[in-house]
Amino acid sequence: MPGPEFCPRPRRIRRGAALTLVFASVLATAAATNGLPRDDENAPRPLSARAAAATVDREVVARAAAEAMADGKSGTKAAEEVVSRSGDRWGAVYDKAEYEEFEQSLDGEYTGVGLGARRDGDGHVEVARVQPGGPADKAGIRAGDRLGTIDGLRIDKRPVTEVVALLRGDDRTKVVLGLERDGRKWAETLLRATLATEAVIVRNLDDGAVMIKVASFTKGSGAQVRDAVRDAPAGAGVLLDLRGNAGGLVAEAVTAASAFLDGGLVATYDIRGEQRALYATPGGDTDRPVVALVDGGTMSAAELVTGALQDRGRAITVGSRTFGKGSVQMPSRLPDGSVAELTVGHYRTPAGHSVDGRGITPDLAASERAEERARTVLSGLGGTS
Repeated sequence: MPGPEFCPRPRRIRRGAALTLVFASVLATAAATNGLPRDDENAPRPLSARAAAATVDREVVARAAAEAMADGKSGTKAAEEVVSRSGDRWGAVYDKAEYEEFEQSLDGEYTGVGLGARRDGDGHVEVARVQPGGPADKAGIRAGDRLGTIDGLRIDKRPVTEVVALLRGDDRTKVVLGLERDGRKWAETLLRATLATEAVIVRNLDDGAVMIKVASFTKGSGAQVRDAVRDAPAGAGVLLDLRGNAGGLVAEAVTAASAFLDGGLVATYDIRGEQRALYATPGGDTDRPVVALVDGGTMSAAELVTGALQDRGRAITVGSRTFGKGSVQMPSRLPDGSVAELTVGHYRTPAGHSVDGRGITPDLAASERAEERARTVLSGLGGTS
């Protein structure tokens, strides 16, 4: 589902940019806030002298910000201009408040009203999902309600990502939604709140299989996947749904992949030319049948999991080609407290395939009724009763 409010605030739009980055792409910044891949369980590996020397881009951005501040101008805007001209597709600059909210989102929290938005078949914006216990749920808003205005602004022609941005805000602030249901129109005033995201949802299917839906790889999500696999009934197959998962923290993705692997390679990557590798923790379930559902919204860390399970023959992948975001960003604090994130490397699947700009082609293409086809495949593998 495009534009869920449960994802973080979008990256600041760079000067001259014609495209508003989707909220989900923020989660795809796998290197931010301790998201850099780790070589052991305790601490990130420090950059070598060779890697540390390759800092000219960061220095240029920091110098531009400092010079702008000395002239009484915005250091953040100056940094944005440098990043925009650099050609770094995933480079971004956050002001201090944005970055703090980004860090909060990776902790599994966000501030909003607890609903997701999508565009319906007629081109209108409607409520896609309501988070139980959130402000929208308490006000009686339902999935399928049409969303016409936010604080008096008409939103029918706005991108869903902008709609979601308008729903976000500071804790305990008010937002007025113009809604419509079955021809009845009304306005609802909600008080934004800090809410916990639902990164992993587990369902027991009627055919005996277990569906594990991973919406994003926020902190703790990898352990949730691992526990869900361990708690699944003996012999039950797993339908791992990574559709619309825009990524998140690499460490969490590795933990999730480890649930299905007994050690071994998950991915390789480089940081400014230095080659490194990510390995699964031994002891995962290697017998249970697994089918992974993917689509064009499967990005970054979610592609890392997909590639590992596919290349190592641990899962059959069903759906459509994934997004193709296989780059690694590193955060750098600027003089005014803002943060620049610049691409420093790329990762590859265990078989050595590059993901960036290419994506991953599933074993079985299914653009329609993908879940039904995935369940059929899982049944053929003996994963249902």
